[in-house]
Amino acid sequence: MAREERLDGSQTMGITGERGDRIMLMTRGRVAYIGLLGRPQTREFGSLTVYVSLSAPFQIQIGDRPWESAEMYVVAPDTQHRITTSDRMIGVLLLETETVALAALPRWLQPSLDANQCVPGLERVRGAFRALCGKQVSIATAQGNFDGYFLGRELASRKLDARMAAVVDRIGQDPCGLIGAEECAKMVDLSFSRFLHLFREEVGTTFRSFRAWKRARSFLWYVNTASSLTDVALDIGYPDSSHFSHTVRRYWGLTPKDILAGSRRLAVICHDAAPVAAA
Repeated sequence: MAREERLDGSQTMGITGERGDRIMLMTRGRVAYIGLLGRPQTREFGSLTVYVSLSAPFQIQIGDRPWESAEMYVVAPDTQHRITTSDRMIGVLLLETETVALAALPRWLQPSLDANQCVPGLERVRGAFRALCGKQVSIATAQGNFDGYFLGRELASRKLDARMAAVVDRIGQDPCGLIGAEECAKMVDLSFSRFLHLFREEVGTTFRSFRAWKRARSFLWYVNTASSLTDVALDIGYPDSSHFSHTVRRYWGLTPKDILAGSRRLAVICHDAAPVAAA
């Protein structure tokens, strides 16, 4: 099922799937997911990742550090980790790093050094997820003021060099596209080496990693569709389903098949249409 709802006089949001207690809200810079965790292996996201338990604590391991028990935990971008929970459901926020001034984040929202660091924000974030899951708040309220609703404040934006901001915006508009670093360097009138250096300095990650994450993240638009894995892979710009599956396992620690199976009752709500690679 797909439909549109008005958020205000000018915005619409596309909805796929019936709204129940499993929901994923998506904007270009944010994702809020409340649903099944599954049993992921090692995973790493290109975004700042916030996990919050809805009931029992979960267990999380960052890199090769010891496992910890936590009710909320913030994982830095591009950081390998493992997570497991006895609950069926978990809340997850993905905050895209090019949209957030990481140094300006409150301490409880900065990458966690231990489980106690997040305690000041726990009830706010958990309460937001529970209210959304229990249909005590409208989707429009949550998505229309994402940071305010989930985090209690509007997060300060990352100040990017205008040239890098133009590149980030182009990739954001077409995350499945095949644009390369050479083309982007020409677009902003920089040498190839200077462009790569400045991009990493401004955005906080390499151009290659940034583009790879944005393409992989596009898979989230398709997790509750009836499309075949091959069709999804081609739609978002992968040469074949094997390459696509390998990438999904790297980021999510799960196979695409497992993610699709766990998303059958998931309502996906987003402002933009699903991205599709150019033919």
